[in-house]
Amino acid sequence: MGSFSIWHWLIVLIIVMLVFGTKKLRNIGADLGGAVKGFKEGMKEGGSDQPAGNSQKAEGNVIEGEVKEKSKSA
Repeated sequence: MGSFSIWHWLIVLIIVMLVFGTKKLRNIGADLGGAVKGFKEGMKEGGSDQPAGNSQKAEGNVIEGEVKEKSKSA
């Protein structure tokens, strides 16, 4: 009852191709590849940030706003 042989995997592949079709499988593969590529780019961008323990002051954007008090209507 060990692992599957190459013939088992070929039969599974043929059944999957018959059920989904080659065009749909190609589209799924392209979508998955794009997602992995985007994830890798995101990880590279995230890795360039300074660590949280760094003693330098981090510069950021300041959002200015005004606080308004809600008035109760009777």
